[in-house]
Amino acid sequence: MSGFFGVVSKEDCVTDVYFGTDYHSHLGTSRGGITVWSGNSFNSKIHNIENTQFRAKFESELPELKGHMGIGCISDIEPQPLTVRSHLGQYAISTVGRINNLYEIAENAFTNRNMHFLETSKGTINPTELVSVIIDQEESFKDGLLKAQELIQGSCSILLLTPQGIYASRDKLGRTPLIVGEKEGSYCVSFESCTFTNLGYKFRYELGPGEIILLTPDGTQKIAPPGDKMKICAFLWVYYGYPSSTYEGMNVEVMRYRNGAAMAKNDDVEIDMVAGIPDSGVGHAIGYSNQSQIPYGRPFVKYTPTWARSFMPQDQSIRNLVARMKLMPIPELVADKRLLFCDDSIVRGTQMRETVDLLYKCNARKVHIRSACPPLVFGCKYLNFSTSRSEMDLAARQAIIELEGKEPDFFDAYCDPAREEYNCMVNCISKRLSFSTLKYQNIHDMIDAIGIGKDKICTYCWNGKE
Repeated sequence: MSGFFGVVSKEDCVTDVYFGTDYHSHLGTSRGGITVWSGNSFNSKIHNIENTQFRAKFESELPELKGHMGIGCISDIEPQPLTVRSHLGQYAISTVGRINNLYEIAENAFTNRNMHFLETSKGTINPTELVSVIIDQEESFKDGLLKAQELIQGSCSILLLTPQGIYASRDKLGRTPLIVGEKEGSYCVSFESCTFTNLGYKFRYELGPGEIILLTPDGTQKIAPPGDKMKICAFLWVYYGYPSSTYEGMNVEVMRYRNGAAMAKNDDVEIDMVAGIPDSGVGHAIGYSNQSQIPYGRPFVKYTPTWARSFMPQDQSIRNLVARMKLMPIPELVADKRLLFCDDSIVRGTQMRETVDLLYKCNARKVHIRSACPPLVFGCKYLNFSTSRSEMDLAARQAIIELEGKEPDFFDAYCDPAREEYNCMVNCISKRLSFSTLKYQNIHDMIDAIGIGKDKICTYCWNGKE
């Protein structure tokens, strides 16, 4: 994933850009960058943040950055923001999303023989650079942003920092959020609304799907209206959105309480304690505990002073090691207990199996697992948070292949909790991962917990449908 943040102000805005960008650290682990317009030129800083926090990398450079407008980005994919000089003028650009037809667009661009793209160290084209090329082929920033929305398959939200202000363009179907905040003399635009409060901003406006606005220190201007179709990612609430953020009027933590309560209503297992797999399973577990009136506890604590987030390393084996090392059990709360753990989802299941094995070594009597979303049968093709995952690695896919003996032509029966094939798949996953019992949240209750209407939510990774 990636996240970005921008500010336009009547005063120096560097501190706000710095902290606002840092509040997106949960969305990216590879590169961080800040670009500020000084009034005469762009000043840009980009660093590798794979092993060092964003704040630590940029703090010493803040005195070099001065300006009333700026944008920042934290990315899992490519270094950004990029600074560009074209016939449209000077600007800096940052993007969030996934371009599935990147090389097709690039090949079409080569019909102009003066066109070229710089390759990254991995031999790939920087997606943000590609977006800038699309924009530069048009006669205005508005036309360029609209062209990008038209051409890109997948999703792409964009911030353009120009000497006149910041253009903010939400992706065509609104798969990720883009939210405007306001305080005296300043406006900000952000992926995460959780950035607002501590920086003194208040919610002003949430862009609709495909909408484009221009922010200046004097206000906001609509450049292109929103579309009438939205498919925002449900995983924002279930997993990767920050608990204090709100999208489309629904707060992440509130949704997780509602979702956990719905899971409890459909469960009758006998247990002594409800717990959440830190961090994103905790809200669901609290909701489950409140509804069931079964005590919530912490038989695991997370050691965070030195260990990075579990998905930070790019190598899966190292990621598993980090996840295992940072979760520390409390044997006194585990021994002879019937425990129920809520987690946001089960992807490969590797880390969960190791977690359960550790609990049994601490003499847990039972370990029941409840997933806050349905089984992941399909890999996401719209956002970048699962680009490193093969569908064949998904625990559900592995179970289906084990049951079928091959990859089936259709998966509908495995996505429907009323079908026997679904129950066989869940039992297979539970057995392979050594769970006492396993239940998944059903898609209808999950959507109801989000509460913005099923037609506005993308559920592709669970049922193969948007």
